[in-house]
Amino acid sequence: MNNDISPNIFRAYDIRGVYNKDISAPIMYKIGLAFGTYVKNTLKGREVVVGNEIRQSSFPLVHSFISGVTATGIDIIYVGTTAFGQTLYAGWFLKKTATAFVTASHLPPEWNGIKFYHSDGVGFSEEELMSIRDIAIDEKYSVVDWKDIGSSNSYNIKTEYENFFKRKFKFTEKLKVAIDCGGGSTTLSVPEIFTSLGIEITRIYCDTDPTFSGRPSDPKPKNLTELVKAIPKHGCNFGVAFDGDGDRAVIVDELGRILSADQTGIIIGMYGLKNKQGTIIANVECSKSVAEQLEPLGFKVKQIPVGHTFLTIEAKEEKSPLGVESSGHIILPEYFLFDDAIVTPLKIAEILNREKRELSTLVDEIPSYPIRKEEIPCEDDLKFTVVDLLKQKLLSKFEDVNTMDGVRINFQEGWVLIRPSNTSPIIRMTIEADDEVTIEKLSEEFKTQLMETISEIQSRR
Repeated sequence: MNNDISPNIFRAYDIRGVYNKDISAPIMYKIGLAFGTYVKNTLKGREVVVGNEIRQSSFPLVHSFISGVTATGIDIIYVGTTAFGQTLYAGWFLKKTATAFVTASHLPPEWNGIKFYHSDGVGFSEEELMSIRDIAIDEKYSVVDWKDIGSSNSYNIKTEYENFFKRKFKFTEKLKVAIDCGGGSTTLSVPEIFTSLGIEITRIYCDTDPTFSGRPSDPKPKNLTELVKAIPKHGCNFGVAFDGDGDRAVIVDELGRILSADQTGIIIGMYGLKNKQGTIIANVECSKSVAEQLEPLGFKVKQIPVGHTFLTIEAKEEKSPLGVESSGHIILPEYFLFDDAIVTPLKIAEILNREKRELSTLVDEIPSYPIRKEEIPCEDDLKFTVVDLLKQKLLSKFEDVNTMDGVRINFQEGWVLIRPSNTSPIIRMTIEADDEVTIEKLSEEFKTQLMETISEIQSRR
């Protein structure tokens, strides 16, 4: 086990790696020292909130992190093992300088990491994470004498967190929802909150499972077969599946059809934001249908790079009523800026309660275009170089090229987006077009160019 910090674990909006390979208890102690130093010297803070998800490795990592932070003189409010939103709610509700959450989100069980947020729920920017990285790698820690070591106290935010949703959501209709927690951290709060709101629930994978042995932590369509079958079987109005820590939710209608994040965002924009105006934030991977459906209602749709931190930062700056990430992160700033996934199904339930219509009828009103998402394996230390080189090639070949995040090539009949993942050793290629024939054509053309570029970079080693 190597306890030297690799710069590669610092991503665009979080820190992640494989336990005892990339990230370990000693490494997390150093990250705690760096984070505490940054909070004290740059943010001028004295107290932070810390929580963690249910993964097997979370216990040693979170306590090593807390040890590092307190060694810099910063006090800790530890809210324990919770879903993502509950820890973030604590930092927001208590108005503490920052919040840290130990998690690897949707990644396999051997992974873990940590995310940082400001008191308003906005994630730390890439620049801030790089500052923390530099402090850690250069070991420029601001440690204190024994008498000034920070304290660590436990705090139970669960009741206040649950009461928040009771205040915000009221239902007059009888609704039934199938909930698939995937054995993740949402098992600790989501079923109870839905039940307390008078919603009848059908539980799927709602027992904590730190190894995700029942259902993988990523709520991809192929992992949702149990949920899809349960919805019509139990007569549910809709279903929802959460990722490992509860910052993403996938909605399934009463017919068992899995909605894309674009469709979910459009429905919320059309029916859940009545009497609201402003700029809706959507990343470059979102369907063109988002703008087509929401701009005629008076909204402006602004494209941003992929990433939940970019989503929260832009939503705050634009005073946006809605932010949509193609991966399933959705924020509704009327509640808070962080992407607590429980808000998405509660908003859908609120819409169905008011509209008194089936979810499938709302989905069918939205024109859809075929879209394909592919993942091409590429080493973490090569993927950005590969995309940069491909970007140069494509800029010289095509006229309408967007380089905001990776490279997106726009055509009259569709678009192709190629970008390195910020969290995994892969390059993602997303294609949307008017028909499947065009998608197949674009996929073959650009996948070939991407594979050639990967080989070219690998040959330079």
